[in-house]
Amino acid sequence: MYEEILYEVDDPVGTITLNRPKQLNAWTDQIAAEMKHAVGQAEFDPRVFAIVITGAGRGFCAGADMNMLREIQAGTHQDDAPASLAADPGRAEMSDYRGAYSYLASVRKPVIAAINGPVAGMAVPIIAGCDLRFASDRAVFTTAFSRRGLIAEWGSSWLLPRLVGPAHAMDILFSARKFDAVEAERIGLVNRVVPHEELLSFVRSYVKEMAENCSPTSISLMKKQVWERLHGPYGPAETESVRLMVESFERPDFKEGVDAFLEKRAPRFTRLGGAR
Repeated sequence: MYEEILYEVDDPVGTITLNRPKQLNAWTDQIAAEMKHAVGQAEFDPRVFAIVITGAGRGFCAGADMNMLREIQAGTHQDDAPASLAADPGRAEMSDYRGAYSYLASVRKPVIAAINGPVAGMAVPIIAGCDLRFASDRAVFTTAFSRRGLIAEWGSSWLLPRLVGPAHAMDILFSARKFDAVEAERIGLVNRVVPHEELLSFVRSYVKEMAENCSPTSISLMKKQVWERLHGPYGPAETESVRLMVESFERPDFKEGVDAFLEKRAPRFTRLGGAR
């Protein structure tokens, strides 16, 4: 049903591949709608422990499609994504993370960017809005905004300082210079750089290890804790964590986690899925 992405589930990974390789997967309204729809499918599929977003061909995403930018410049652009792709993944109560792309933070499962090549423009806040980022050693990055007469788009003025600090954020936003995967790892934009040919197998192994050893419910709640508490002071975060800890004592996953440790076996946690 998708035209500009590929979506595949291979337990425990749901992989969304941006699929306009001739255009370096330049972003369109169709890609945006299809990705959001696929994320919604993955969020409630018990086979999917984590959602991986990557790109087909040699690029991750070259930013906004130039034809779309020309239409915006001319005042003729219209979002023509079909209504059949309408989707609303994520936690409704996470009101600060319900935007066009910030919804990724509200999704109940880990969202991982597998960055296989160039990332430019609006693709930067999209990868920054994922929970984890692993990059090929061939990846290169540029915000591009200042060189197009634009601003820090899609919340990147909020996301980037929290990932890399204000000084690095202003450097890559102001200059819009290109930088490589090694620098991206050094400043904290990506979690790890791996050899290009090993990227997807590495990410799959990472997810598989989590799926075999970690509670999906625990990870889902920790994700919510981290994203929501980026806003505020330490005190309320600590108070909330105590409440959530006490609640976790009553969940089956706590008993299973302790039993598995004492019995020296892998835990058998219940996957997240089913209806909303």
